[in-house]
Amino acid sequence: MDSLIKLFASLLLFFLSSLLLAGEINGVESSHHHHHHLYGPKKLFVFGDSYADTGNIKNKSQATSWKVPYGITFPRKPSGRFSDGRVSTDFLARLLRIKTPITYLFKDYAGKKRLQYGMNFAYGGTGVFNTQSTSPNMTIQIDFFEQLLGNVYSQSDLSSSLALVSVSGNDYSNYLSQNGSIAALPAFIKQVVYQTEVNLRRIHALGVKKIAVPSLQPLGCLPRYASTSFQGCNETFNALVQYHNSLLEQVVAKLNNETKQTAFAIFDYYNAFFTVFKNKGENPGSRRFETPLKPCCEGSCANVDEKGVKMYTLCDDPTSAFFWDGLHPTQEGWKSVYSVLGKNLTASLIKR
Repeated sequence: MDSLIKLFASLLLFFLSSLLLAGEINGVESSHHHHHHLYGPKKLFVFGDSYADTGNIKNKSQATSWKVPYGITFPRKPSGRFSDGRVSTDFLARLLRIKTPITYLFKDYAGKKRLQYGMNFAYGGTGVFNTQSTSPNMTIQIDFFEQLLGNVYSQSDLSSSLALVSVSGNDYSNYLSQNGSIAALPAFIKQVVYQTEVNLRRIHALGVKKIAVPSLQPLGCLPRYASTSFQGCNETFNALVQYHNSLLEQVVAKLNNETKQTAFAIFDYYNAFFTVFKNKGENPGSRRFETPLKPCCEGSCANVDEKGVKMYTLCDDPTSAFFWDGLHPTQEGWKSVYSVLGKNLTASLIKR
């Protein structure tokens, strides 16, 4: 335990520097292997944070995701996504050959045809526990889902569905910002993963046949926590991530063993992110992301001072950047991650 405490001791400064207000999530995409669609999930249900949120935050005045320049690439205006364009949910839906599922916020305005692709319950800034008073945690998101069963969605609907369960670091940033003990951090990581297991079991028990949970992305490489020149990652920070991911792998293996089927799958965002960083793009030798850790939107993205002057600077071409802001990938960044994961992901989703 002492070595773990020392290992994570330096995390405090990084966590306290700012909350991961917009959360993290990840997904996986591929534009190939569409012939698998007939055997794959027809509906996508999404639970999580800003890596998956496609517009659930109601108070637009507080959320940067509803402010310029967010959405500058797609749909060319802010849409509630924490990126310049599409996020993980969009790419996963594309892989399944279905439309991006409607957000829970707008469910009452959607016709039956729009509801047939599933629903997105993810809210930026949330975790498995309470991380923001304004956004529902994972348990409440699953409550929302359960309330729709038998009403909007039937058990037969769920038999051909996939759930994406995104847990990406907000619990840890919130815990330490609330003066959580460094010494108890390893124990808290176990609590987060255990609660994730509870959530996975519950979603499966409700009838969802296939459930995907991303591994935690390398938090130490996020621009907010990387070196000031964006040349290197914080390795101590990433040690936390590796501990979380090792526990998550054990949980998924245990659940698959219990269910006697491959109902649960891990999307390996950790290694996919690193592959893109190393290649500076999807493929070896690419130069699409010349400085992968440097965000397109630097500073206090989307905010202006009392005189209306921008408190941020924007790169000329968002497609040249992997990260959009201090925490979130660009649309092009997500596209690259999905391309790296594409083939393996397709196989894991189609397997019964």
